[in-house]
Amino acid sequence: MRTKRYHLILILGLLSTIGPFSIDMYLPAFPAIALGLHTTTAKVMLSFSSFFIGISVGQLIYGPLLERYGRKKPLYIGLVIYFAASAGCALANSVNALIAFRLLQALGGCAGMVASRAIVRDLFEVKDSAKIFSLLMLVVAVSPIIAPTVGGYVTAFLGWRYVFLMLILVTMMILVGVHFLLPESKTPDTNHSLRPSSIAKNYWNILIQPQFYVFTLTGSIAASGLYAYISGSPHVFIELFKVTEEEYGWIFALLALGVITASQVNTLALRRYSSEQLIVYALSFQSVVGVTLLALTYSGWIGLHMTGVLIFLFLCCQGFIFPNASALTLASFGHSAGNASALMGAVQMGIGASVSGLVSFMQNDTALPMVGTMACCSLIAFTIIFIGRRTAVKQPSLEEIEEEDVEMVSGL
Repeated sequence: MRTKRYHLILILGLLSTIGPFSIDMYLPAFPAIALGLHTTTAKVMLSFSSFFIGISVGQLIYGPLLERYGRKKPLYIGLVIYFAASAGCALANSVNALIAFRLLQALGGCAGMVASRAIVRDLFEVKDSAKIFSLLMLVVAVSPIIAPTVGGYVTAFLGWRYVFLMLILVTMMILVGVHFLLPESKTPDTNHSLRPSSIAKNYWNILIQPQFYVFTLTGSIAASGLYAYISGSPHVFIELFKVTEEEYGWIFALLALGVITASQVNTLALRRYSSEQLIVYALSFQSVVGVTLLALTYSGWIGLHMTGVLIFLFLCCQGFIFPNASALTLASFGHSAGNASALMGAVQMGIGASVSGLVSFMQNDTALPMVGTMACCSLIAFTIIFIGRRTAVKQPSLEEIEEEDVEMVSGL
């Protein structure tokens, strides 16, 4: 029984890492992709934005499907779509084709991200959720650390197309694991309506709640500073600071480790401070760091090492902001947590896609588009929480916070 439990956690962890691996592994390949497809790095960055658009839309689609048809059938469909789209990315002969296949890849891959969380809720009681998500954390936390490093070495020694071949191989292993090791945790519910009007009404009733939109916007806009860094960092570190693809992978892994560590410190801090307090403190510090990074970059008084240190501090704040904002968002929606979670994810990824696209549009020969966007995101998020925090708040439990730690790391 214990062995089966570990197998289940491993499969759920792998499903949760599809998104992070798809994002992080190909980041070091941006310059190589641009060279191979005869385009610019800014154009390649649009494939990053299209991926986030796909994740945003896909979560809204899979939420109702997982309720209507059970967990495994929609999951199979999503993984097959992801498999085909990854092959398309590997064979793409133009940047526009890559952008389109990345959109399709996200539409398939987000099935695993949505289904894994729903399956945990199906199979385990609330009192055991924190333990399960802590174990999942061990699997999920590895992806933002090793994915860019592996991607950098694969790109350097085999070429950027082999990055997507690696993703195909991982998907094949996950499909086998889902078929043989993952139980069906929910029977299909034919009473669950898939009419667009019913789905839209459910989402609208959630969207208009102050508890939802205040904390969703706070967490999503703050997280967009992270996405601005992810989309802009290949250009800044590889092209401006002239680090190699392998070195970039290690830099990315080190900065990701800071986010993960901060999320664990957040769990300890919750024993003394409320979620709302931690968000305000973290956003205050993050805003100061963001403005400092922007000012030093604009003045030209900053190099590789100081840039890395300030970005590290900026991203560590995210380990406190996103889990608490997400848990506060969902705290009042116990009866409709699935739809609320899907809508929250859609808003987050939609704003993230817009921000990463903005960084791509403003791309020049400096780091200003990236660091300027990061600073603006933290300042706007701080303004929203400062104005909207008087809204009635239902405090989340520690289990809900730890669950959101996993979701936050999955976004890396």
